[in-house]
Amino acid sequence: MRVSRIRSFGTEDRGHENPVRTALIGGIGNVLLGDDGIGPYMLRVLEAEYVFEESVDLLDLGTPALDLTHQIVGLRALILVDSVASDEPAGTVVLYHKEDILSIAPAERIDPHSPALSECLLTAEMLGASPEYVLLVGIVGAGYEPGQPLSERVRGAAPKAIAAIVQELQGLGYFVQKKSTPDSPGIWWGEPRDLSAIESQTYE
Repeated sequence: MRVSRIRSFGTEDRGHENPVRTALIGGIGNVLLGDDGIGPYMLRVLEAEYVFEESVDLLDLGTPALDLTHQIVGLRALILVDSVASDEPAGTVVLYHKEDILSIAPAERIDPHSPALSECLLTAEMLGASPEYVLLVGIVGAGYEPGQPLSERVRGAAPKAIAAIVQELQGLGYFVQKKSTPDSPGIWWGEPRDLSAIESQTYE
């Protein structure tokens, strides 16, 4: 079972300084559970195809719990990508803003991880350090079978989801530019996996 962990992308390309982080793009999901891995998948694609200013950080957040709070306090902008439950067809991109997430009752679920997200936002609000701008880019999933890759419909939604992320950041005044020559995204979970053979391995 994949535990919650945080991986940062692109830090080696940003020099040795530590610029003030004001925006975070976070991918949420378990890459071993089919379409639940769309969040980490999107992070890899964004890192491979776009250049962001130094105040924008990209993190693979795994399957976060309340430990997400310390990642979001003090931010100006928070953009999360995750699979969502909806009556819409698989592959549909659904956008939720801060007020939408906070208005969901605790018993209701936008996505498999929304209870932790809403609680973390509420905690940040109480601390007076909640992000001013919050956007959850949700992609309606088709299947979550262990060891299966992303479905074709969900993978095909990536361009529309990326457009929403870029538009949000640029609208807030952040620099985002498409690379003339994309890097390899290094996505290793594109094919079905035999989990019984890899359950003891640790993934980077």
